[in-house]
Amino acid sequence: MRKYVLTGGNFALLALVLGAFATHELKAHFSAEVLQSFQTGIRYMMYHGLALIVFSKISWAKNPIIYRLFFWGIILFSGSILILCLGKLTPFDFSWLGPVTPIGGGLLIMGWASLIWKTYQNKNY
Repeated sequence: MRKYVLTGGNFALLALVLGAFATHELKAHFSAEVLQSFQTGIRYMMYHGLALIVFSKISWAKNPIIYRLFFWGIILFSGSILILCLGKLTPFDFSWLGPVTPIGGGLLIMGWASLIWKTYQNKNY
């Protein structure tokens, strides 16, 4: 339970800090399209961070596979979007991270599908 709350809380905190940073500092440096992408990464990090906290209260959702799918999905999906956007402020080319985003999204989808499957299997719910 503690691992879920700590991980989810850290992702939610990071999303909050990055959201404030984007609103107050990055708005002047990003185009509307890049800012929207950045906000998408933040939003998905927050949603899934909060989901991990909720999962800490559901016995069959505390599953190592679901946890790993969500953890790595957040890292790869949101992380790649955030790095791609922030990379626009540097001379470095991070475009190679583009294919990582859908892999992270796929992991998040598999995490939700696993949760649904576990809920279906749990006849007591």
